[in-house]
Amino acid sequence: MNIFKIIEEIEKFDPEVYGRLDSRRSAFKNLGSLGKKTALAAMPLALGSVFQKAYGQGNSMVLEILNFALKLEYLERNFYTQGLAASGLITDSAARGAFEKIQMHEAAHVDLLITTIQSLNGTPISEPTFNFGKNFADWNTNYQTFLTLAQAFEDTGVRAYKGQAANLINNDTVLTVALQIHSVEARHAAHVRRMRSNKGWIEGAGDNSDVPAGAQPVYAGENNVMQGSINDVKTVGEGYSAAIATGAFDEPLTKEQVAQIVSLFE
Repeated sequence: MNIFKIIEEIEKFDPEVYGRLDSRRSAFKNLGSLGKKTALAAMPLALGSVFQKAYGQGNSMVLEILNFALKLEYLERNFYTQGLAASGLITDSAARGAFEKIQMHEAAHVDLLITTIQSLNGTPISEPTFNFGKNFADWNTNYQTFLTLAQAFEDTGVRAYKGQAANLINNDTVLTVALQIHSVEARHAAHVRRMRSNKGWIEGAGDNSDVPAGAQPVYAGENNVMQGSINDVKTVGEGYSAAIATGAFDEPLTKEQVAQIVSLFE
């Protein structure tokens, strides 16, 4: 058995394998001090421990993130399904057509996430029961309230996926799935915002003064004008205002922030 050959093969699929193993020397230095027979006997146990350390926690975290995303997609699919079924709510044919397509997109996202979780030997969470009238009593009778929540959900989706991207950086397949969904959520958000006569992008938290207080957590942190170590507003020579600086970048939402938003409807 050539353990280094095995690691080199893994490296073809995971270029950062040595970093995960805390370097080649750190991972195997103790094996070198053992007798040959002892080392061979210990090899399977040692390998199991090493790879569990390297990949076990990562897979668990990926599954947690995927189920986190699945809950948000369940929320959106359920919201549009119920809204489309509400009598007299969406009467404009163009708007109904748009929301029917958005609902189908969200349903496809649910199916893709479930399949991805199962392919990783994980268990998809069951669909929760949502109560959209918990804090918005007229959500399915007042079209403007429905539009407001649609905007809030789509804006949340964009920022939520961005918030978890860094945690998926070592899994190209799952990251690709997340980014595919993220880009569609951004298109949904822009379309719904235009339906409300808003800009297609967020210009700071104050840009959403027409959103009820209960939905304001969706826009937490959007006043940020710092990207990395650069203050975009101070680049006066480029003509950047605070509105341009905040509108040019979406800020990520943490899992805790998204959980707070979702809790408004559970």
